[in-house]
Amino acid sequence: MSFINDCLSGIVLMDEIDEYIKKWSNGTEGVDQELHEYLGMTWKEYSIWGTKPSILSVILRSRNAGISLDEELNAERHALAARAENADEAEEIKLWLKRIGKI
Repeated sequence: MSFINDCLSGIVLMDEIDEYIKKWSNGTEGVDQELHEYLGMTWKEYSIWGTKPSILSVILRSRNAGISLDEELNAERHALAARAENADEAEEIKLWLKRIGKI
């Protein structure tokens, strides 16, 4: 089992990822795997998580839904725009997301 699978199965909580990393670093588990493989992440997921740990919940949601991380992020962006109070605010959010390279 991997950290991601254990999270999705309810065996561990998200904040227990450090324990998995310690086991891998100490060589007690996953000795024949790269860390991202041991954690159950794709290289892309791992790369993003390495720079933005808060993305872990999005990775888990995408896996639980059976969709790609990109699809989950796009759904999240559209939900943000949908919560706008009016069309002008929604357009501002959309332009901002484009400006920062999120859509």
